[in-house]
Parts: sequence; C-alpha cells; structure tokens
Amino acid sequence: MSDLPSDHEAADRADSADGADSADTAGRAADVGRLEHLAGELRRLEKRLSPALGSLEQIGERALDDASRVAVPAWRRLTTGEPRWPVSLAVLLMIALQIRLPGDLSPAGRWLLPAIELVLLLVLLIANPTRIDRRSPSLRILGLTLISVASLANAWSVALLVDGLVRGTTGNQPGPLLATGANIWMTNVIIFALWYWELDRGGPAARAAGLDPVPDFLFPQMAQPSPAFHDWEPQFTDYTYVSFTNATAFSPTDTMPLSRWAKLAMMLQSAISLVTAALVIARAVNILH
Repeated sequence: MSDLPSDHEAADRADSADGADSADTAGRAADVGRLEHLAGELRRLEKRLSPALGSLEQIGERALDDASRVAVPAWRRLTTGEPRWPVSLAVLLMIALQIRLPGDLSPAGRWLLPAIELVLLLVLLIANPTRIDRRSPSLRILGLTLISVASLANAWSVALLVDGLVRGTTGNQPGPLLATGANIWMTNVIIFALWYWELDRGGPAARAAGLDPVPDFLFPQMAQPSPAFHDWEPQFTDYTYVSFTNATAFSPTDTMPLSRWAKLAMMLQSAISLVTAALVIARAVNILH
C-alpha cells in the first residue's frame, strides 16, 4: 500500500492552510485596528491634558526657582544686574574734580585725560545704558581702561603735590591747599572704589551671572545666615563705602579683603591717603602759624 497522500487529501490540506492564513490575516488586521484606535485615544487624551501639564510644568519651575532663591543667596546666583547710573555719576564727579585741579597739578593739560575718560564713559553708556548684565570682553576692557587713565592722572597729581609740598613751592595759602588736598583725596576714593567694583569676582556683569562663588571682598551681609539678606548683593555704593572707610581709617572696617590683590590694593590706597592727608595738613598748619 502506498504512503503517498491521495489527490483528495492534498486538496483538503491546501484548503486548511488557506483558511489558517486567512484567519491570521484577519487577526492581524483586527490587532492593527485596535492599536490605531488606541493611538487615537491617546492623542485625544494628550490634547486634553496638555494645558494642564503645561501649567504644572510652570508651577514646578516657579517652585524650583523659589527654592533656589531661598537656598542660594543673591550674590551667588543669577540676578538682573545692578543699575548703571550710580557708577556713571561717580565717574562724572571724578572728572569734574580732575578739571577743578590747579593747572600745575594736572598732567598733560587740564582737559586731555578728563576728555578721554568722558569719551570712554559715553561708549559704555551707549553699549549698556541701564543695567550692567551684559558680559562683553570689549566693554570690560573699556571699563578697565577708563579706570587706568583716571588712576594715572591722579597718581601724577599726587606725585606733583607731594613734590611741591616737600620743596615748599606749593601751598602758599591754607584754604586753596586744603581744597586741593581734599580734591585729590576724594578722587582717590572714587578711583579705588571703581577698582574694587570692577575687579571683585570678575566685575559687575560676572557677579550678576553668578559665575564666581569665591568673593574677593567679604561683606557682612554675605556671612549672615538670616533670610533677610538672601536677596542682597554688593553694588557700587558698597564698594564706595569700603574705599571711603579704608581711606579714613587706613585699614579695613567691616568688609574684609580675602584675595591678595584686594589686600595690596587696600594697602596702596591707605598709603596714598595717609601721605596726602599728612603732608597737606602739616603744610596748612605751618602756613597758619
């Protein structure tokens, strides 16, 4: 008896295979339809929930920002930057004081260096007029150049004044001599305030960005754990106070210099203030007698 299937059996098997393939195809089509329906439902659900999810995301961002504001003080995080006008007024006052100096104490003429300083100030005002939050190497170089020119002019005036007082050729009347000494002394206070303000932690723009957490000057508010000082950060007025107290007390008062350059700068300012005040007052008292 032969083991080969008959023609009828082969036909039945072929019909069975075709039926199974049709059933599989229909099943896969049904699965695809259910998946497409499920995807459509998910898309509709996403559209309904997207406004709520956006608001939740905004609420979370605000909560995170509030938490960081409480945990990190303002002088160590990103802020809006300090206003430009206080330092601009200080520079204008410094220029006016330099113009008021006697001609024999004004290096390179009475108007040349103040004119250069005024031009540099105008460029800085045009480039960044309101708040100092723009980090630009060119603007920083302009600011440092302005302070350097003012420092050169005032150092020259101090040297000429000291030389005239030692030789006895300057200061024949006590009133004008005291006014000249006060002029140079106040100009020196403004210049060193500008140096402290421009160099501490990379300058005002870098401080507003919160890039350097290590301060060059430790203000009392920085060491206070009280939440009342979380939004405090040093501005130009604070550096002016540091410069003024250092020029009058010849030493730091409430703000401590931490870096070496800050200590050397304060030491130099104290020396200039001491020499200027001592010689001018001594000469004025001698004239009065």
